[in-house]
Amino acid sequence: MKGIKLGNKESKYPIIQGGMGVGVSLHKLAGNVSKEGGIGVISTADIGYKEEDFNTNPLKANLRAIGTEIKKAREIAGEDKILAVNVMVALKNYADIVKECVKQKIDLIISGAGIPKDLPEYIKGSKTKIAPIVSSLRCCKLIVKHWITKYNYAPDMIVIEGTEAGGHLGFKPEELEEGNKPKLEDITKEVVEYIKEVEKDTGKKIPVISAGGIWDKNDIEKFLGLGASGVQMATRFVATNECDASEEFKKAYVEASKENIKIIKSPVGMPGRALNNNFIKKVENEKSKITKCYGCIKTCNVATTPYCITKALINAVKGNLDEGLIFVGSNVHKIEKIVPVHDLMQELVGV
Repeated sequence: MKGIKLGNKESKYPIIQGGMGVGVSLHKLAGNVSKEGGIGVISTADIGYKEEDFNTNPLKANLRAIGTEIKKAREIAGEDKILAVNVMVALKNYADIVKECVKQKIDLIISGAGIPKDLPEYIKGSKTKIAPIVSSLRCCKLIVKHWITKYNYAPDMIVIEGTEAGGHLGFKPEELEEGNKPKLEDITKEVVEYIKEVEKDTGKKIPVISAGGIWDKNDIEKFLGLGASGVQMATRFVATNECDASEEFKKAYVEASKENIKIIKSPVGMPGRALNNNFIKKVENEKSKITKCYGCIKTCNVATTPYCITKALINAVKGNLDEGLIFVGSNVHKIEKIVPVHDLMQELVGV
């Protein structure tokens, strides 16, 4: 398996660890994935939730934590490894978060949960590379054409997230029903063919990365065979010693059953895949009282939202699962134990 080339750096293996917020993929997980030959991804979603001033000034806390987490991840991975962040377009302070990541000299920004229309603007004059997350060929064309027309900038990478991914999904609810789901294999083939034309026109090599429900070496090889340069995987990396979430959170993955996975309507305004735990059952029947707004998501209306997604995700990552939202991928029920990142990476590449 060949690695993923990005600027003057190249990963050993074609595996990106998906960004998981709040606090699930921070410096420990991302740093170790990069150290072991993949591309580790720090999630910037409410990254400063442990900071003392998070409740009073969440933006200031988040911006400070970005620098701290990137620095610590670099110390683990080494300067020669590729390190990335995930920044959701849906964040109210999206531009501020992106600019801080650029200031901290992050190698790659992966951006989804919306259309990152102006992302090239924020990286001008830096070495930071950018990759939009797309869910279809149409979405991919829209972003690529806009970036090239407005900024004369082709993406440095494309990440395709299919219907089997965890967390927020870029599909209509009806597209997530059995029988209606677009296949990741089909989307990958379409995007790979389109990107070949973009590469010809721009002279720029653009790796295409497939994500969503990818489980093992066979899956990785299948998507590489379809023309992808690599895969992104998130769920499997939760069940590692180095994952930044609590042990209770990790155990929820190990103990999850297929029947307990549910598509929910997130306060972000998108469908999401999560565990159907006591918290989800409760908020389906009654609105959860919101005593504090963290100003995280553009589309969230405190008056109408069923619960505060920031509080629910923080509760979950800390281990208060009955009051927490636990995002998962569609294959979470296959996880049997918690392992070191090193062992998981070796298994995935067949060493």
